[in-house]
Amino acid sequence: MSDLQIGLLMIGAAVVIGVLLFNWLQERRFRKQIGAAFQTPVADALAQRSAAPRDPQERIEPALHEPMVDAGEEAVVVHIQRPAEPAEAAPRPDHADAGPRDVPAAAAPSPAAPVPPAPYDELIEYRVRVAADGAVAGAFVDAFNGTRTLGKPVRWMGLPAGASAWEDVQPWRDARYKELVVTLQLADRNGAVREEQLLALCELVKAAAHSQGLRVVCDDLAEALERAQAIDRFCVDVDVLIGLNVVARGEGTVNLVRIMRQAESSGMVLGADGVFQLLDSRGEPLYALCNHDAEPFGGGTAEGRSSQGVTLQFDVPRVPDGLKVFDGMVAFGRRLANEVGGILVDDNLRPLTDSGIEKIRSQLTEIYARMEARGVPSGSRRSLRLFS
Repeated sequence: MSDLQIGLLMIGAAVVIGVLLFNWLQERRFRKQIGAAFQTPVADALAQRSAAPRDPQERIEPALHEPMVDAGEEAVVVHIQRPAEPAEAAPRPDHADAGPRDVPAAAAPSPAAPVPPAPYDELIEYRVRVAADGAVAGAFVDAFNGTRTLGKPVRWMGLPAGASAWEDVQPWRDARYKELVVTLQLADRNGAVREEQLLALCELVKAAAHSQGLRVVCDDLAEALERAQAIDRFCVDVDVLIGLNVVARGEGTVNLVRIMRQAESSGMVLGADGVFQLLDSRGEPLYALCNHDAEPFGGGTAEGRSSQGVTLQFDVPRVPDGLKVFDGMVAFGRRLANEVGGILVDDNLRPLTDSGIEKIRSQLTEIYARMEARGVPSGSRRSLRLFS
C-alpha cells in the first residue's frame, strides 16, 4: 500500500469519527431540552379548581336541565339551559359599629323572560316583519282585510307591548303591538303561490306601516318562490286519495239503511253534506263513507232504499298513523260487504284481495316515509295546512 492510500484512509477515518462525535453531542443537547420541557410545571393558583385531589375513577355525570320547547309547528327547538352559577354570600361589612348582625345580600334582579320567536314556518310560509313600536292594531284594518283576498292562507301575529307571548292580531281590538309578523302560505292543494301574490302582501303591509312611520322587512322574493315550487312538487307526489267500494254482486243493489246502521254503530258521524265520517280526537276525519248515487245519506232514508254501492275514502296525507287507519277502513269495508251481501272492490271495481291490500300498504309506507323525511308528517298541523 502506498503512502497516498494510507493518507486517504486516515483522512476518511478522521471524518467518520468527527461525524459520530458531532451526532453524539447533538443528541445529548436534545435530551436535555426534552427533559426540561416535560418537567412538572409550577402550579398556577388562578388555574387551580380545587386543592383537593379527585379520584381518577370518579365519574362526573352530565346533567340536562329542563329544556325550553318551542311548540310551534314546524320545528321544535329544544334549548338546553345552562345551570345558573351559585350566588356567593355577601361579605359582612368590616366596621366597628356593624355589630354581630349579618347583613343580608342584596337580592339580584331576576332576568327578564326571553321573548319567544315569532310564529313562522320557514318551510311553507313567506314572511313580512313590522317593527310596530307600540302601534295600534286598528292602523292595520285595511291591510288585514286586503290580505284575505290574496288566495292563500294568511296569518297575522303580534307581540303586545310589555307581553312575552305572541297572539293573533285582531285589528278591531284596542291593542298595541311591539312587533308584527304577517305570513302567507306558499302552497296548498290549489298549487304554489304566485309572484304577484307575494308582492301584493308586501305592498299592503308596507302601505299600512309607512303611514304610521314604521319599518317593514319583506323576505326575499326569489327564494320564497323557489321554496313554493319545491313544496308544491312534493305535495303533488304524495297527495293521494284511496277509495274502496262496497258494491252488489251481479246486477243487484245494496241496502242503504243497513249500511247507515252499520256506520253509526261503528262511531261514524253523518255530516250536513250527507257523508259519514269517522273523526279523531281533534275532530279531523280519518275516512269517509258516501253513496254512489247522487242522493246523499240522510235521516229520511226509506227502509227499502238501495244503491249501486257505497265508497270509503281515505285522504292519505291528512291522516295520522295512516297504516293503522287504513287497516281499520278495510276491516269496516269488509263488514259492510258482509252485512249487505256485497263485495269489496278497488276503484277499478276489481275484487280487493289480501295481496292487493298489501300492495296498497307498501305504497302508503313509502309515501309516509317521504313525508317524514320532508318534515311534513302525515296528519300533522303542517300537513293539514298544506293539504287543505
